[in-house]
Amino acid sequence: MSRIAAVFDKIKRGGKKGFIPFITAGDPDLETTGKLIVELALAGAMVIELGVPFTDPMADGPVIQRASERALRHGFGLTEVLQTVAQAREQTDIPIILFSYFNPLLQFCANEGADETSALPAFRFEKLASEANQAGVDGILVTDLVPEEASVFAAALRAHDLDLIFLVAPTSTDERLQMVAERASGFIYAVSRAGVTGAREKMSAEAEKLVRRVRKFSDLPVAVGFGISKPEQVTDVWRYADAAVVGSAIVAEIEQARSAADAVSRVGQLARHLVSG
Repeated sequence: MSRIAAVFDKIKRGGKKGFIPFITAGDPDLETTGKLIVELALAGAMVIELGVPFTDPMADGPVIQRASERALRHGFGLTEVLQTVAQAREQTDIPIILFSYFNPLLQFCANEGADETSALPAFRFEKLASEANQAGVDGILVTDLVPEEASVFAAALRAHDLDLIFLVAPTSTDERLQMVAERASGFIYAVSRAGVTGAREKMSAEAEKLVRRVRKFSDLPVAVGFGISKPEQVTDVWRYADAAVVGSAIVAEIEQARSAADAVSRVGQLARHLVSG
């Protein structure tokens, strides 16, 4: 049983629900990212989504877009993100998933020794899967990788005991939900509404309908994200889903912080507020 599956099983047996926060690696810097991981674990997170910064985060709203911009100014790559996870692993065993677009992962996996005359570059997904596993990563969610094109990537992750998490949306057909159910592991991430990430005053009623539809095809836990920013929204999601994902509201606290230490303090306070429900 993977660490992600184990923690979902634990909260289910305890009659509880989960809180999954998102932060962007390197915002405000990688050292603080490690401290944020530990603080979020202490504050009651069950899984942490660690965003890999990217220049074109098309699924994200302005708050997380700005976080990627801030992080990218530091000039690090995925190797340094994995090092940060490994360092955090010395203080916590909380499950960590990489939340990424495919491009940064492909850059990491590019086979520099490939034949330059080849029409397509060769990608060593085994390299990513192996090094991510060694660093203490538990799974990967790739926002722009569709199930139809994920077989080779998924096989590499499975070989190194990493879960592959897929997104589903209210616009997903039943056929697509079934496809995701057959290929996902760890949990399924249900997007609460069409559009990009970002805090909202009200949750869409479509989220609950989507979770009911997903459960027709899969016994995997279902986490709901996009738009959740308040304790009452977390509590409402807990009525029908296994976990609530909060991203932009947390990242906004980091953006508003006066210092790295203030960022850790603010994020810890918000996380405890959200979990208290």
